[in-house]
Amino acid sequence: MPRSRINGNFIDKTSSIVANILLQIILTTSGEKRAFTYYRDGAMMLAQSEGNYVEALQNYYEATRLEIDPYDRSYILYNIGLIHTSNGEHTKALEYYFQAPERGRTLSSTVLGEGTAYSDRGEQAILQGDSEIVEAWLMKLLSIGNKL
Repeated sequence: MPRSRINGNFIDKTSSIVANILLQIILTTSGEKRAFTYYRDGAMMLAQSEGNYVEALQNYYEATRLEIDPYDRSYILYNIGLIHTSNGEHTKALEYYFQAPERGRTLSSTVLGEGTAYSDRGEQAILQGDSEIVEAWLMKLLSIGNKL
């Protein structure tokens, strides 16, 4: 079962309290409640913000298994992409960024994530001295404007 604890500062405590109240009042099925708990433990300034990406990913993966609402799933997928980007796993991150809009996530957030991944890959290619790969990543980065 995921850990559920309240962070130290006032805003995080307030957010956690409100989330717990909403969890009890609004969500109707036990599956929705469990999915939200895993999402909250992965996202709401708990594991992910503390840099515990392994735990955050475990919570997010479990949340994707339980969550049935496409819009809510899109947030989870986007956050998984963010963690993979932070870990330098750009190919994995892009897979999740591409899935998020398919499930309802607004494009602006995922496009920003894609751009970051393309830029980072381009920088890696520059360091390796591979100008063809640099050009390919730059072209992908520039093509993002067509999505908006």
